[in-house]
Amino acid sequence: MKFSDIPGLIDVKQLLTDAVKSNHTAHAQLFVGAAGALNLPLALAYATYLHCENKGDDACGVCPACSKNAKFIHPDTHFVFPLSNVKNDKDEDRFRADILKSWRSFLLEQWYGSLDDWTNFYGGEDKMALISREESREIIKTLSLKPFESPHKVMIIWQPELMHTSAANGILKILEEPPPQTFFILVTNAADKLLPTIISRTQIVTVPLLHDEEVAAHLRERHNVESAKADKLAQLAEGSVSQAVRLIDSPEDNNATVFIDWMRACFKKSYGQLVGMADSYHGLDKLSQRNMMTYSINMMRESMLHISGAGAMNRTRGEELKFVHDFSKVLTLDKIESSYKLLNDAAYHLERNGSAKMIFLDLSLKLSKTLNP
Repeated sequence: MKFSDIPGLIDVKQLLTDAVKSNHTAHAQLFVGAAGALNLPLALAYATYLHCENKGDDACGVCPACSKNAKFIHPDTHFVFPLSNVKNDKDEDRFRADILKSWRSFLLEQWYGSLDDWTNFYGGEDKMALISREESREIIKTLSLKPFESPHKVMIIWQPELMHTSAANGILKILEEPPPQTFFILVTNAADKLLPTIISRTQIVTVPLLHDEEVAAHLRERHNVESAKADKLAQLAEGSVSQAVRLIDSPEDNNATVFIDWMRACFKKSYGQLVGMADSYHGLDKLSQRNMMTYSINMMRESMLHISGAGAMNRTRGEELKFVHDFSKVLTLDKIESSYKLLNDAAYHLERNGSAKMIFLDLSLKLSKTLNP
């Protein structure tokens, strides 16, 4: 993978390449990004760049090192990643070889994938994934060997916040005093859960979520999504390429129409209509339920921007923007704040498999009281 394969993030890419060119690369870096940020693909591209034999502003993509990194089989790029309890009736070495093969296949198919995508890919059965205490010994053992082909060794630790405490403590010394020409890249979506001693030993590289235009462009260019649909999916994805790609094959929704009807029913306190809407919502699949809630949260945000005089930041267009203008006439910042919290609480309970019908109906009644007390 090359930097050019990753949409956006121009400033971050420039920061990384400049450091390598000037020979000021930190030996341990922490790539921090919210869920959906492309910090794992960025780490993969960075490893490729470090190994590349003819690097310029990007890896050349054709040298032997780049060819191996494109398949994630370079012998001097090592990976540590979380695993849940999986059935293992083989010897340890064979199991490691098999799971590494699965990991490489996962990266080839879903380089923007999440932890849930990974556990589903290898059959983790939705169990908690962790980096075991034994991994710290494997890291030290692996890095004690000399590089095979490259001048550098690169160790990518994905989701280090999921390291067993013993494993996290076990790598502190090697993080602080790594072997020569060894680079650690820790990739996290939850830096606040890392040991402070790990954070203090790394250089933080912040990886922001993408702009809507960058996500939409990626969908058009890499997935052949029609322009209008790409724009709509980008708005729903909120900067996450993985979420946008996941939405490509989802059925066409009518979230705008449903939201408008829902808010009108809440404002008018049409309780019979709200009960019927709760039944309809319950009949949706999980992804559609989640998308509807996300869309509603976004529309509250859009209304807040309009009321606050920051309409230039609005992401809605056309009929949706017209509704935002009209809807904002009956809103106040306090009403929006309360509604936003109610919607987020409902989304939280949905993620934890609460009854969609009960959650939606309870939310509707509370919104009705908030919008028209």
